[in-house]
Amino acid sequence: MKLFAELNREQLRAAAADSIAVIPLGATEQHGPHLPTGTDYFTVEWLAREAARIAAEHVPVIVTPALPFGSSDHHFVFGGTISFSTETYYRVLRDIVSSLVTDGFTRIFLVNGHGGNHELAQLAARDVALQHPVRVAAGSYWGIAWQALIEADAHRGRRLPGHAGDFETSLMLSLRPDIVPDSRPHRDDVGDSDPRGFEAAWRDEQHGFWKGIDGYTDSPDRATAEKGVLFRTTAAKALAQAFVQFYQS
Repeated sequence: MKLFAELNREQLRAAAADSIAVIPLGATEQHGPHLPTGTDYFTVEWLAREAARIAAEHVPVIVTPALPFGSSDHHFVFGGTISFSTETYYRVLRDIVSSLVTDGFTRIFLVNGHGGNHELAQLAARDVALQHPVRVAAGSYWGIAWQALIEADAHRGRRLPGHAGDFETSLMLSLRPDIVPDSRPHRDDVGDSDPRGFEAAWRDEQHGFWKGIDGYTDSPDRATAEKGVLFRTTAAKALAQAFVQFYQS
């Protein structure tokens, strides 16, 4: 695994045609009263690099700098959020992917770490691949790793992946415990996530939804660093398999 930002132009030119370029997509937004605003950025950067490290035993992978901002307008009600508008974010992704095409990459994989980016990343991937003779993949890490996370019981008693709940708080306790407080909110009556998949049959958007749940989805006080290690290593292995499959298919 190599990092795009650590390579010079000659190294990138030589490696581009035979490597997957992995783009981690994060966000900077409120994560309840307890998690740092960079939660999605920290998480997806680690996952993309760890997955690339594992996949590099089989295929060449170059990881770009993580994009720290995403489509997060729905969190403005709380402040603590930096966001691109929907239209701007789509254009940003198209420009980033098109830049890599110009650099000579023919296999590009967008790894998303924030729910608000999901559809826009997939649209950008589709549209660039229509315009250029390249292959572009886009997916959210929890969707790619869904079955593996279900087998690890990551869906039981929490929202998977949720927002600033048990799952994400566990991830951050395992990655950056220095910026997660010991005192965290509690929420009762948290059921299991549906193990069949993240995508519902239809999308139901409700005005005021995020404010009504105070910006977090389940019970962050149940999080532990041990669970975070399990969740992130499970997701990284599944993501690495996706990189290898993408390269070899």
